[in-house]
Amino acid sequence: MVITPGISDLPYRVQVDGTKFFTLIAEEITWELVDGIFIQAWGYNGSTPGPTIRVFPGDPICIRVINRLPEKTSVHWHGLIVPNAMDGVPPIEPSPFIEPGHYFDYHFTIKNPPGTYMYHSHVNVAVQDNAGLLGGFIVEDPSKQNLPQHKDYLCLLQEWAVHQLPWGTLTKGTYPLNFNKPEFNFFTMNGKCYPSTKSFPVNFGDTVKIRFGNIQMHHHPIHLHGHQFHVVGADGFPIARHTQIAKNTILVASGETWDIEFLANNPGIWPLHCHMPHHVTNNGAPGVGGMFTTVNYG
Repeated sequence: MVITPGISDLPYRVQVDGTKFFTLIAEEITWELVDGIFIQAWGYNGSTPGPTIRVFPGDPICIRVINRLPEKTSVHWHGLIVPNAMDGVPPIEPSPFIEPGHYFDYHFTIKNPPGTYMYHSHVNVAVQDNAGLLGGFIVEDPSKQNLPQHKDYLCLLQEWAVHQLPWGTLTKGTYPLNFNKPEFNFFTMNGKCYPSTKSFPVNFGDTVKIRFGNIQMHHHPIHLHGHQFHVVGADGFPIARHTQIAKNTILVASGETWDIEFLANNPGIWPLHCHMPHHVTNNGAPGVGGMFTTVNYG
């Protein structure tokens, strides 16, 4: 079972016909990036990233998207094979705009293999995606539920242009985001900057999978200390074992998901972080921050 540290799963109810019914609410939120630094963001169901949607191959699903934003929106199911009218890209497709105060029900059956996908707005994307309207979408593998000594984590990468906060300072407060000149100064994993990021706990001997997803504008070379990993999935699709490569850094570009897997055989507290120097600071202030977390042995 996939866990998104710091982010909840989206609950559902099963309808009479077997459809899994989810409710996703797009809304304005106040979100804490790191100790006392809050932003006026947009998110789903009170968080950014929004809650993780977890399903299985073959599931019939309905996701009701309610728009509580001040402008129209949509949701695109990034990487998923869905009918054209459900893909969420108006006006290019027959998918509708969702006007403020209205909702739309996206109906489709899961036809993708088990893997890592995403969802995000596809209206006014330079504002809505950068304001936080995105989340993870996991197609679970039924054969890999609750395996012993197996950890499976999702890590979504974001960057933020926090306005009115002078470079190099960390004055506590609530700040708007800058969309006209998006000079990014905060970088997050699952919505938080280090040291507020959640670690990935493991035990010696575990097989550990970490899934990375990136919707926004920058690329992020993610580096794991103390281990080599194999790249086992790309954009939701598995990579055959005989073609997997071993690495310790993987570039997660905008729009991509990558799944890595390693054996937890080197005890300690190990950094896992973006290797762009700017991206491991909080607004350029001294000390480690930003897109940085740890793999912690128990």
